[in-house]
Amino acid sequence: MMGKFSRDKGYRVENNLRKQILKHEKMECIRVPLSGGASIRGDLIFNKIGGEKWCAEVKSRADGFKNIYKWKDDHEVLIIKADNKKALAIVDLDDLVTLIEEQK
Repeated sequence: MMGKFSRDKGYRVENNLRKQILKHEKMECIRVPLSGGASIRGDLIFNKIGGEKWCAEVKSRADGFKNIYKWKDDHEVLIIKADNKKALAIVDLDDLVTLIEEQK
């Protein structure tokens, strides 16, 4: 069971990310109610208006992702890969949203 502090922090982070996505005129975004306990997967669902929906899981750590930020540093994208897993691409949220907005 999650404590109040962790639950409140999760809500704040998810809500702030939702607002960041909504600053883009062509985008819509909802925070999944009761995320983590709901039957809907993920924490945020966002898309270009009328476009394909993207489901995002949000994780926030005070300093837990330090190396990821260091590795990405001044690159447009960081690609990470664990053995026997698919490669993952890490991009800035605003860059991802712009790519989605520019889809036809």
